[in-house]
Amino acid sequence: MAASGTIGFIVQDVPDAFRDRARLRKWLRMVASAHGSRIDAVNFVLMNEKALLHYNTTFLHHDDHTDVITFPVESNNGVAGDILISYPRIKENARIYGVSAQHELRRVMVHGLLHLLGHRDKSKAQRIAMQVQENLFLGRFPRS
Repeated sequence: MAASGTIGFIVQDVPDAFRDRARLRKWLRMVASAHGSRIDAVNFVLMNEKALLHYNTTFLHHDDHTDVITFPVESNNGVAGDILISYPRIKENARIYGVSAQHELRRVMVHGLLHLLGHRDKSKAQRIAMQVQENLFLGRFPRS
């Protein structure tokens, strides 16, 4: 498979929670490769809840808070898009589920990437299948 494209990490008005970016990139490329694909250009954007709500209402017409929104972009060279993440939701979900904020951040990152790779979560069966994929790839996150 050809070399992968770019994976960007953008932080807007919240603390930079993207730790060990080289390891994150390696892991995300492995997830794409396991799906027979590659990453062309994917940006992970960490932002506050108000900003993410703006995108949710403006572009998806959903007037509710969420932890992650994925915007795919056309590409002939693999998956491409922007994955917008709410930093406050990451921290809140980590507290609720008793996991580290880093673990929860990786969960929503892989969730967004899975959407770009064609997974859906509209039905209960799709949500369960997607959670199985999330857990599988969270377990494959490379240790330092």
